[in-house]
Amino acid sequence: MKHYGRFDWINTRLGFVLLLVGLFWAKMQLANVLDFKVFAGASPVQYITLLVNPIPIALLMIGSALYFKSAKVFYPWALLMYIINLVLLQVNVIYYREFSDFMSFSVMTGYDKVNQGLGASGLALSNFHDIFFWLDLVILIFFVIFRKVKLNAPAVSKFVGFAATSFALAGAMFVLMVGEMERPQLITRQFDSKLMVKYLGLDAYTVFDAVRQKHVSEMKSTAKKSDVQKARDYVKSHYAAANPEYAGIAKGKNVFVIHLESFQQFSIGMRVNGQEVTPFLNSLYNSKETLAFDNFFHQVGQGKTSDAENLLETSTFGLPQGSLFANQGADQTFQAMPSILKQQAGYSSAVFHGNNASFWNRNNVYKGMGYQYFFDASYFDTSGDKAMGYGLKDKLLFYDSVPYLEHMQEPFYAKYITVTNHFPFSLDDQDKDPNFQTTNSGSDVVDGYFETNHYLDQSIQEFYTYLKKAGLYDNSIIVLYGDHYGISNSENKYLASILGKNPEKWTANDNAQLQRVPFMINIPGYTGGHVDHTYGGEIDVAPTLLHLLGITNTEKYMQLGQDLLSKQRQQVVAFRDGDFVTPDYTVVNSTIFNTKTGEEIEKPTTATLEAVEKSKQIAHQQLKYSDLINQKDLLRLYTPAGFKPVKSQEYNYSNGLERLKELEKQKGAASRDVFQSHNNQTTQDLYQTDAPEKGAPRSNTSRLKQVNPDGSDGTSMIDKTPNP
Repeated sequence: MKHYGRFDWINTRLGFVLLLVGLFWAKMQLANVLDFKVFAGASPVQYITLLVNPIPIALLMIGSALYFKSAKVFYPWALLMYIINLVLLQVNVIYYREFSDFMSFSVMTGYDKVNQGLGASGLALSNFHDIFFWLDLVILIFFVIFRKVKLNAPAVSKFVGFAATSFALAGAMFVLMVGEMERPQLITRQFDSKLMVKYLGLDAYTVFDAVRQKHVSEMKSTAKKSDVQKARDYVKSHYAAANPEYAGIAKGKNVFVIHLESFQQFSIGMRVNGQEVTPFLNSLYNSKETLAFDNFFHQVGQGKTSDAENLLETSTFGLPQGSLFANQGADQTFQAMPSILKQQAGYSSAVFHGNNASFWNRNNVYKGMGYQYFFDASYFDTSGDKAMGYGLKDKLLFYDSVPYLEHMQEPFYAKYITVTNHFPFSLDDQDKDPNFQTTNSGSDVVDGYFETNHYLDQSIQEFYTYLKKAGLYDNSIIVLYGDHYGISNSENKYLASILGKNPEKWTANDNAQLQRVPFMINIPGYTGGHVDHTYGGEIDVAPTLLHLLGITNTEKYMQLGQDLLSKQRQQVVAFRDGDFVTPDYTVVNSTIFNTKTGEEIEKPTTATLEAVEKSKQIAHQQLKYSDLINQKDLLRLYTPAGFKPVKSQEYNYSNGLERLKELEKQKGAASRDVFQSHNNQTTQDLYQTDAPEKGAPRSNTSRLKQVNPDGSDGTSMIDKTPNP
């Protein structure tokens, strides 16, 4: 009987396969720790998946060699699969060092994009420890040459190969199941490449991304010029011209877009325990300097926040399934607000967001939209308790953005994406206002929602105070909008009584009406502000805003929304699932409700059915043409007169501050930015915040003095005596 030593198993074919899989696992963990840094901030479940997920696909690929009987085929095939995994790992490591993201399949397969992704020199992006990704192959070749290792082990039975394949597939199903349990719709939405890698592994992420890309390519390949003409005909027939009363009233002003995460309309004006939930936002909403809309609805699908951004920036919907940003954003053609404003009115543009750049694929999408700068989590200190699950806390985001904002060339278009008011609406005790007592609904989600609402309100109030002191306020307009619902339908039984409704009589119509979100355009110096009762949605923002800024020739763009202030607009609001709401009727799952009374219309008249059918056709046509435009990427086949297609490869979001300062230096005396207007002194010290992370103690009797839109003392807006 042949005696096997302690390491003789390596000289078997199964042992050789397991050795290669083990080596790849070790290299993947090396990259996870030193390059990708994915263990930082990982949840316990993510720790498990990160340790397990490199194994299944590697075993499936390398283990496929076990089916070959000939040693001349087995060893080369196993090594080829191993090397393919190493190459995939190495190019992702290099790409990640430059772009803080993993390579998409489309970037990987396109030479020009690979060249762009790896930068001018991959060698310059290499680190010393990269040698360990390849050292074992050099050692193996050395041992083979000097006959220390003999690649001639006998073949194994088909059962062994089948067992290895089964084990690999079971492992892949395990990590997929665990990932889906903690992150539902992880695969269908594919909202973050980093999360995909954390849960599924680099190999699996690449496979899923390749499948996604294949589907996208197939859809794009069916595009025809006749599709473009159909879409153009629809846009022309649906176009609502600018209202002369409002056109150009904000021409040349800076634009701030403040994204109110998960914020719903019912919070505006609400009082709990005798206190306003959002006193500062209430003052803006009712200001004569603000155009506010109380029948404004979110229109997002599975893409949630990313859908809302797409709706606002492009006036098209997200996809029927998944996220346009995540599924197609890397290669999609956009005619978005940043590029339109830059080309039509010389605007610079930036996004400020305290989450990872890769979340929702923003680091790629924003380039296609024409954003010049993207200040993501890498630009901010998110250590310790400064960040929550979805990024930097709002007060810190606004405060820490000042060193970048003050160097932006005016006029600018700046978007702030807040995150603290995000599900599950949990706020650190140190961030809670001791003067504000929330509800006692029986639901931690509902009670927490009003606390995070209140925190967001204070964050915006502090930012307004800074804008005034820095001299930005008077020459800017501030757009505030809620991106989607915060309280889900499952919590409505707890919310109902707070809203004065009977939870036992809650209907699908009540759910539909709660999809209202705030939309306000605050225009300092304007005196015609009011609350407008027009029915509209996020798809209507771009034409509305462009017309206010004096860009009224918007018919040439593929915008499907209508100016909310136009006298020609149709008041039909389409939801992504095909339901819709009008001032008269709301239709949910084919059930008709009276919008004004909320009652179900059980026996609709012929006139009612005709009116509903007409509105249904309007809603479905808007969705149909949006899908035609986006799924087939029709904008690559249509360029409006005077518009230059955006070249994504010209944008790079690293070293944003340095590039701003260099531009400032080049412009010299012609530079228009806050920093130079303050004699080349930072305006950071003008910013007052009571964020405890900045060392400001919270008082239980008063807050920092703030300034309301009307110039009054902001402390009068919040009770100074704690609730009993």
